[in-house]
Amino acid sequence: MKKTALSEPADTTSRRGRPRSERARLAILQAAADLLLDQGGGQVSMDAVADRAGVSKATIYRWWPSRERLALDALLEWLSAGSPPRDTGTLRGDLLALVRPWVRDARRRQFGRVIAALIAEAQSDPGFAADYRRHFIEQRREPMQAAFARAIDRGEVPADLDIEVALDLVYGAIYHRILQGHAPLTDRFAQQVVDLLLNGILHRDRARGT
Repeated sequence: MKKTALSEPADTTSRRGRPRSERARLAILQAAADLLLDQGGGQVSMDAVADRAGVSKATIYRWWPSRERLALDALLEWLSAGSPPRDTGTLRGDLLALVRPWVRDARRRQFGRVIAALIAEAQSDPGFAADYRRHFIEQRREPMQAAFARAIDRGEVPADLDIEVALDLVYGAIYHRILQGHAPLTDRFAQQVVDLLLNGILHRDRARGT
């Protein structure tokens, strides 16, 4: 898996002159990811992670200052194992290639509960909120921003399209179902969201041309 950095304060590689153990790091992240995705974000203790990883709790706290920061890093490590974004040649294909795997991840195990716990923590901890936005939200948005930029270059969508609003419409719909649980989060739903968005963009463009 690709190594994922969390935040500068949490990375204590040079502390006390002792090099960070990659084996221990991966064991902790794997243990945290497994426990989080089995039990949900609010149920996992540092003691449980230490026991499963075969390390001391002090070792975990040496590298991660809180359970929430460890949870974020573990989630990022787990997600990084997926395939990199693809350039399919069309905006619809690019959006589906990005959204469908994320929707499938969100359906697996307790992913939605973990996300909900991280969002809740971000409401009360400004430092964690900054880490969450920088390392999770922005990493999810950057590939989709690039997909829209390619579509603009191809002339597929208007050059003055507000990309940030378009992204909010896609991810907002997905987050709504993750957090509210009022309807299933499915591949078909992901496709419907993408198609409705694109239909709205193209209808706007055609209306301007009339």
